[in-house]
Amino acid sequence: MLCIGTCLQAHAQDGIVYTRATSYGLGFTSLQDTYLSPETYKGWEFRISRETLHQTKLMQGKIWQQTYFQGNFGYTDNRAENNKTATALANWNYGWYYRQPLSHNFDVLMGGAADLNGGFTYNMRNGNNPVSLRVHGSIDVSVMALWNLQIKNRPLSLRYQASMPLLGLMFMPHYGQSYYEIFSIGERGGTVKVTTPFSTPSLRQMLSADYPIGKVTLRFTYVWDMQQAHINEIKSHIYSHIFMIGVVKRFQKL
Repeated sequence: MLCIGTCLQAHAQDGIVYTRATSYGLGFTSLQDTYLSPETYKGWEFRISRETLHQTKLMQGKIWQQTYFQGNFGYTDNRAENNKTATALANWNYGWYYRQPLSHNFDVLMGGAADLNGGFTYNMRNGNNPVSLRVHGSIDVSVMALWNLQIKNRPLSLRYQASMPLLGLMFMPHYGQSYYEIFSIGERGGTVKVTTPFSTPSLRQMLSADYPIGKVTLRFTYVWDMQQAHINEIKSHIYSHIFMIGVVKRFQKL
């Protein structure tokens, strides 16, 4: 039986059981964007996420659907501590997975997801080009491993999930090109590029534990998010290590 926090398995006549979790977290981030500066900036990041996961009626309930949204804000310093950046990003994933039980309490889900991203980084000392826009989308391959345990007769659900972009599109100016040239003059040639794992080698990993405390099920999550790109002679990365805590809710739709 597959469970995440609370049991999700449901028969068709009982309706579809949804598990929804809202989490908040804080952690460390490292940022580089050579469009703005060759320096690497390090600091803190606040992140919020909202996930809905549920079984469908396709293939006798073996197909699962996940919707995952996260937004984050980062504030970083350079090594000399004489300049700062502020970054705001939003990410939305919509995925479908095939569930393969490996034992009575261990399941693997494999599938793919549409991955949309938007936001910006603002460099507080730059004059001509103080902002770098981040707009890209991709098709990701994703896998989950789910393990349901008992600790002193109380359920504990562990999950590991990893996602990697395979093919997508990314907006990226040419090195030294201003947004005035792109949007006002119309020099947009080559600013939208096809991305592959070679040009955007990225990986997002999450490890979470759902544990009921009283009438509330809490979710504790560690996120390691590695987003990288090397396009139009511009290198960028955002590496984040985030610890999150949230509340899991379970409801049913007929």
